[in-house]
Amino acid sequence: MPQTSPLIQQHFSVTSCPPEVSLTVPQDRWRSWSSEPGAMNPFDGSGSPRHDEVGDSRCRWARFSSWLECVCVVTFDLELGQAIELVYPQDVKLTEKEKTSICYLSFPDSYSGCLGDTHFSFRLRQSVGRRALRFRDNVYNRDAPVTLQTEVSHFFGYVYFRQVKDISVKRGYFQKSLVLVSRLPYTHLFHSLLQIIAPEFFEKLEPCLEAVCNEIDQWPSPVPGLTLNLPVMGVVLQVRIPSKTDKPGGSPVKQSATENLVLAPTLLPTIHELDLFKCFQSVLIHLQMLWELMLLGEPVVVMAPSPTVSSETVLALVSSISPLKFCCDFRPYFTIHDSEFREYTTRTQAPANVVLGVTNPFFIKTFQSWPHVVRLGEVKMAGDLPKQMKVKKLSKLKALDTKPGIYTAYKTFLHKDKILIKRLLKGIQRKRPSEVQSAILRRHLLELTQSFIIPLERYMASLMPLQRSVTPWKTPPQIRPFCQDEFMSTLDHTGPQLTSVLKGDWIGLYRKFFRSPNFDGWYRHRHKEMTQKLESLHLEVICDADLLGWTKDKSEVEIVDLILKLREKLVKVRRLQLQVKDGVLDRFDAFINSIIRSLPEDLQTVLSAH
Repeated sequence: MPQTSPLIQQHFSVTSCPPEVSLTVPQDRWRSWSSEPGAMNPFDGSGSPRHDEVGDSRCRWARFSSWLECVCVVTFDLELGQAIELVYPQDVKLTEKEKTSICYLSFPDSYSGCLGDTHFSFRLRQSVGRRALRFRDNVYNRDAPVTLQTEVSHFFGYVYFRQVKDISVKRGYFQKSLVLVSRLPYTHLFHSLLQIIAPEFFEKLEPCLEAVCNEIDQWPSPVPGLTLNLPVMGVVLQVRIPSKTDKPGGSPVKQSATENLVLAPTLLPTIHELDLFKCFQSVLIHLQMLWELMLLGEPVVVMAPSPTVSSETVLALVSSISPLKFCCDFRPYFTIHDSEFREYTTRTQAPANVVLGVTNPFFIKTFQSWPHVVRLGEVKMAGDLPKQMKVKKLSKLKALDTKPGIYTAYKTFLHKDKILIKRLLKGIQRKRPSEVQSAILRRHLLELTQSFIIPLERYMASLMPLQRSVTPWKTPPQIRPFCQDEFMSTLDHTGPQLTSVLKGDWIGLYRKFFRSPNFDGWYRHRHKEMTQKLESLHLEVICDADLLGWTKDKSEVEIVDLILKLREKLVKVRRLQLQVKDGVLDRFDAFINSIIRSLPEDLQTVLSAH
């Protein structure tokens, strides 16, 4: 049998391939492949998603499921306690563990005393064994900002809870929650949606819910960069889905053309942002500390008077390091019934890297060993200004009537931005609108995070091989490893002091950041992006090479090896939705087909069939 040429061995070395891929295929196997009934072909040149994914996209609720996993109605049963009354669509499969978690997380605990309508958010861990992300989720995640990507292992719950007196009920109160369950962190959009549908639902119940779900199933899928019109119950919500190519802190969303709409749309300026000023108004002087705690992924407990304050504060904290993704766990609303309660409250090991929002005073005793506890109360005014909380010793966190404050021994690496604090406090005195105050706050946090992350991005880019080193005759070159000491040596000339006025121990902050889950998550994401870029460049240079001329004096086995490897690369590029120049994939397909046509007819038949 002819041996594979040194050129092919160099180009497609076995050591660079997954162990299950064999690059040399004995000639006697080709005929047997073509004769095996139902033989599975690993080299599908079409690059299409798997059959079940295609089927999934055609199913009845395909568009609905690109926005929501399901809608749940949770009620209070005298015998069972909280219980799921309805799940829609009805064929959605939630595990018993997920149902139990949704039940407990959808009601404020008895200490909150929430009368009337209350809205809040929660986040719960999906049960083990759920299938991986769908094909369309991969496409969405490719183009979405990292902070808005689809959750892989958690669900978000968006709750509209109603508790009103009702003498017709044994307990004397009507208690029910409408819950939107989604993998998307679109907090503002889904709470705006609940404000429209929940009041009507509590009057008309299931028929109303079915109609709403059918309307959502007509919505276009969320595509980053597009402005969409989303009709529901006689209202059209106009939203823009952010894209990873958007300029951070760019202009607010403007209303787009509406000539084809019967109803004038209601413009939502954001799908995910919160009122940061409202969330942080009592901790403005400690904003620098809270930002550092989030950046470093420190364990933090937020104790709040209600699930609304708890969830909004946790989500605001997590978003404070945007556009950097918060890679630790976070629970906007956490209860003693949560399935991870024991995991997060054990005293036999150090607290986990998680931010928990709680309302039950019982947690004060439970979390005494945690290093950072933010105890919130109702916002109190000191004259015209909201009273600012103080930093207190953890040893004072004992009694159930613990006063509001930040209980920690943490010392910040950077100094406070006193100019920002004065500007915000002066804005309160001048009755500056909350949305303007929030914009100032968001801009400050964005610039602070960018000042920290830009030196890391610049150094990471220097680890990328030069484009001229990518050739068709070799596997793509490796990305150089990240060296912390080498990075530190760059800070004198390209450090954050170039873009930030804040003084302090930036180097100490970087050293601690390197030990955090947020650095690990950032590095893995950037390394993956760079690896995929190398794959795309490699495909493009192969496309420009004269491989067809190379095959003229090669054996059949060598040519078949080449075809298989090229097909494998093409399938990988399409499966991962890698971005390549226009026309490259079509040229690559045509190139493979032209090589196949140069082979004997029996091999052509086998290769064309597989």
